Amino acid sequence: MTLTAEPERAGLDAVRLRGLLRRQASTVTVVTAAGEPPAGFTATSFTSVSLEPPLVSFCLSRDSSSWPTLARASHVAVHLLGADQADLARRFATSGIDRFATPTAWRRGPHGVPVLDAALAWLLCRVTDRIPAGDHAVVLAEPLLGEHGDGAPLLYHDGRYAHLQPGVRS
Repeated sequence: MTLTAEPERAGLDAVRLRGLLRRQASTVTVVTAAGEPPAGFTATSFTSVSLEPPLVSFCLSRDSSSWPTLARASHVAVHLLGADQADLARRFATSGIDRFATPTAWRRGPHGVPVLDAALAWLLCRVTDRIPAGDHAVVLAEPLLGEHGDGAPLLYHDGRYAHLQPGVRS
């Protein structure tokens, strides 16, 4: 690969950047927050930040319909979806619908935060910071509670949902 311009001046447009980042496989998560109505969205930007102190992060567009609720939320739940939950991921990625209506199975957890049933794992987190970053906000949160089940994670890669083949390890 040859560079034809100085990297600091060339820059990447949003289309090119999205195309490059689609090559990264990531665990699909749904983030939920209490509100009237509750808010939730599918995020592929979830990551562990620190073990001491425990911190995780996710990013959300400040133009998102979920942002007003997330901007005020003191607590959120982060759900790592299982390989069989692509429909749930699509539901929480769809604008203009009641994401918590049937067939979404959920209950109110601590602090009124919606907790989705049957997620591969979930974390109840206290929001510690919101950092503006371009058209998004990076949300830092401290995990307080969590549970996990067994199974393979739902992944997002190259614009599609995917999962690992059971029993295949390198």
